[in-house]
Amino acid sequence: MNREVLLIEPNYKNKYPPMGIMKISTYYKMIGDHVTFFKGDLNELVLRDTFERLKKQLYANDDSIFWEKYHEPICLYLKKGSTKYLSEIPQIESNALIKELFKYYRKFFFHKYYFKPEFRKYDIVGITTLFTFYWDITIDTINFAKKLCKSSEGVMVGGVMASILPERVEKVTGIRPHVGTLHIPGELDKNNNLIIDSLPLDYSILEEIDYKYPASDAYFAYMTRGCINKCAFCAVPKLEPNYQDFLPVSEQVKLAENKYGQKRNLLLLDNNVLASHRYNEIIDDIKAAGFYKGATYVVPNQYEIAIKNLHEGQNDAGYIKSCVKQFKMLLKKEKSKQKAQKLYDLLRDFHLLDEYTATKKNIFQTYNIFKPYFEKMYKNKPKKRYVDFNQGIDSRLITDENMEKLAEIPIRPVRIAFDHWELHDIYERAIRTAVRHGHVDLSNYILYNFEDKPIELYWRLKMNVDLCEELNASIYSFPMKYHPIEDPKYFSNRDYIGKHWNRKFIRTIQAILNSTKGKVGRGKQFFYKAFGKNEEEFYKLLYMPEAMIIYRLYFEKLGMTSQWWDDFKNLTKLEKQIAKPIIEQNVFTNIEELTDNNNVLHVLQYYQISRKSVEEKIKQL
Repeated sequence: MNREVLLIEPNYKNKYPPMGIMKISTYYKMIGDHVTFFKGDLNELVLRDTFERLKKQLYANDDSIFWEKYHEPICLYLKKGSTKYLSEIPQIESNALIKELFKYYRKFFFHKYYFKPEFRKYDIVGITTLFTFYWDITIDTINFAKKLCKSSEGVMVGGVMASILPERVEKVTGIRPHVGTLHIPGELDKNNNLIIDSLPLDYSILEEIDYKYPASDAYFAYMTRGCINKCAFCAVPKLEPNYQDFLPVSEQVKLAENKYGQKRNLLLLDNNVLASHRYNEIIDDIKAAGFYKGATYVVPNQYEIAIKNLHEGQNDAGYIKSCVKQFKMLLKKEKSKQKAQKLYDLLRDFHLLDEYTATKKNIFQTYNIFKPYFEKMYKNKPKKRYVDFNQGIDSRLITDENMEKLAEIPIRPVRIAFDHWELHDIYERAIRTAVRHGHVDLSNYILYNFEDKPIELYWRLKMNVDLCEELNASIYSFPMKYHPIEDPKYFSNRDYIGKHWNRKFIRTIQAILNSTKGKVGRGKQFFYKAFGKNEEEFYKLLYMPEAMIIYRLYFEKLGMTSQWWDDFKNLTKLEKQIAKPIIEQNVFTNIEELTDNNNVLHVLQYYQISRKSVEEKIKQL
């Protein structure tokens, strides 16, 4: 069809690439459209497009000059308007037409002409969404990006947030989002029967952006969709209302491997894989994809992958960018200064040090020179492969049979949800069953701030620590704070406080988790120090001043922690009834306005110690 398609993920930080966007990219490329993927500052996108418009005009005027060489000063001029950036531009003074072109495109960028209907570049613009607490940046992205599309009919919005809050998204953007997955033929083009959700992922689009997803060395897939449970805190029933019990992945993995090179791991985002009646087929298909017990992989030669895809015309922009990255990595890893200088000079002479100056022609022309260097650089030892059902498995469905079958693949870790204390007997039985079949690397998600009490979080974490020691296993717990994603007061922020929680208790847990990097592992002494060795110590931590939690050793050495605790305990029952509600609100800027009780005020002064003041004192030590 030869349409210009722009696919965008808002510029928030996230762990996994947008699978829906990757499938949509595959679809549009299959039918002959040109796809651009972008994640970053949208002003940089329109600056890049403005540069391309100007460059086209410059070449039409004088094609003897390599205009890409001046990309940086040209873009600085377009952004800032200062003529000092044009001092090195050829013919800027001698050619009046070239001078006027620069003036015009500076005006074009400054006055945002790219939003005018006659200058809009893209036939289709698609924006994905994720968590509701990214509301502001996501809505800003949609409202910016929709003005780059030639028509409002060409704007698509989808993903998690859009599916949960479609009416609210439409109200503030004017765009009616797509809800759920693209699992019906003809959803993007009426006359096309391809089912988008069944298409393979286009991993090449990840080469187009600077953002590096933390979990990038993996295949991403679903082997089931939906969940048989209808948990009150979960959005899955709305996102994936119908349970699909088997979506084969082996063929897609092989296709991706041939096209983009091997990935180390297989990351599966199933919400309840054990509910599938075809569970054994799922495990067998994972093994067929190359993820059997003991499977290994060798880091592929990314330079050769880029060259192959450039020859095939697969995403030139992405793989030219990839080659430039590889060249820079080669320079960094070359130990011989003489060789490194020689390589640098060659890359400079062929304009291969920058993605804007690098060309396919020059990349191909230097291939035989660089090939042996990359063959040497990519001589890697085999690494073990792993499978991760990242959303966790249902403790209520764990049996000896399915854990024995699970042991046929290199799963690590086995994630088992522990959403509330009422499940503790079932959860413990599930852990013991998993360990009995050799699954000693375990993990779980622990929901808090829902309908639970703070002490129930402590009980669940302590149970895991105790089980680690008894079973000689490793269980990493990841406490996850609940917030209601459809509540109009809270969907766009993280301010929700559960009925048994308060701001101070929430902040205490967050402060502790900051020091443990968000997870709680094995080791009783570590756990006792972080969360307390008993319930009394846990409650003490809940009320402890934040600075004393974060800089625990510093304050303990000064004796201030025990001093605070003595002062707190010495409050009368009535004084504690005054102090506790104030502490639980976790606002200590104007404590004199909250009480006139001197003993309470004395205790509250501990809470006014700021992190900044402590850090400055620590630096002076």
